[in-house]
Amino acid sequence: MKQGTLLVLGASADQLYLIETAQQMGLSVLALDQNPASPGFALADEHAVVSTRDVEGIVTFLRTRPGPAPIGVLTMGSDIPDVVSAVAGYLGTPALSAQAAHLTTDKLAMKECLAAAGIAVPWFREVFSTAEVEMLFAERGPLVLKPIDRSGSRGVFLLDGSSDFADLFRRAREFSYCGRVLVEEFLKGPQISTESILAGSWAATPGYADRNYELLERFRPQIMENGGWVPSAFEDRRPETSRLVERAARALGITHGVAKGDVVLTPEGPFVIEIAGRLSGGDFCAGLVPWGSGVNYVRSAVQLAIGQAPDVADLTPRFEQAVANRYFFPPPGRLLGVDGVEEVEAQEWVTKLEFWYEVGDEIPESLSHAHRFGVFVVVGPDRATAQERVDWVYRTIRIRVEARDERLGFETQSPLVSELP
Repeated sequence: MKQGTLLVLGASADQLYLIETAQQMGLSVLALDQNPASPGFALADEHAVVSTRDVEGIVTFLRTRPGPAPIGVLTMGSDIPDVVSAVAGYLGTPALSAQAAHLTTDKLAMKECLAAAGIAVPWFREVFSTAEVEMLFAERGPLVLKPIDRSGSRGVFLLDGSSDFADLFRRAREFSYCGRVLVEEFLKGPQISTESILAGSWAATPGYADRNYELLERFRPQIMENGGWVPSAFEDRRPETSRLVERAARALGITHGVAKGDVVLTPEGPFVIEIAGRLSGGDFCAGLVPWGSGVNYVRSAVQLAIGQAPDVADLTPRFEQAVANRYFFPPPGRLLGVDGVEEVEAQEWVTKLEFWYEVGDEIPESLSHAHRFGVFVVVGPDRATAQERVDWVYRTIRIRVEARDERLGFETQSPLVSELP
């Protein structure tokens, strides 16, 4: 007998782990997505084609849907805490407040709030013209330019002496829904992804992974990571980092829910780059942490969404092993085929291998995380072994592309092979 229905906003690959987890907890799942071919529809107990950004459309659907109303609403990987908040308000179920949801999706308001609360953040400022960007760069050196209201690395650029400031300013503004951008100080140091569960005065940060920027030079001026690592090489800094992101979450008004943090470790201490009010996409909470420690804190997020207290035992690591996820970034063009798949899938230490394009599809230029070609996850007893296995997968998978640029030829092996550090 099902305990009730969880409304999941989104039914793409990013939400599959959430759907599965909720069902394992004895919940029925109602999944909404504007894409009628969403893979989560086949997994969910009930589904409907509704845009997850259309609050009015979601509420209208729920009003006309027969049967008991959902007992909670949640998403994973989609940066829509404002929608989750509004729908939860209609249902009368727990979620972030409208103010907290706003602060986690408006990067300028977020940084202003954090700075006022004494949270360490990079220097930042909204900018309104190319001339202003050039002036600030001359004064402060390397800067990061970004839209104030986008996620997934969309429109995020690293500015240096070779940058075309006018072009990047224009592009960043075009990525922004509201046409506003900011610059912030570029802080050197390793970057960490965190994910915290908060319930009143109690908090835990079970998500703590190294962000991998080995391809920073290849994608410059775009700032794009290529997966991550657990356990972190900076576990000794985990307590202070966890305290910081938990303080930051509360400063933004996240008292019951999830806070996803991006942090840079500097000699002066950790600095918060951003806090998101949602579960992460990709393979952080769905792959790196479960495979690395046996912890599924998506359960805790579901419990909070349906008004239950998190089970602390769920957040206790049961083992430790190294896990890495990495992506494929072939050149743009028409996909001719992918070789080596069966050989890779035969390895027991490859826990995931997925491609998001089919033969004949046009592969776009990699301008953000949304343009990644595919992903894989490997495990190992230690990081050195896991790195050897990452390298082996890149050597084995051959992505054949009819490239748009004739200088690249018509058959191109995964370009990461020659660019691994």
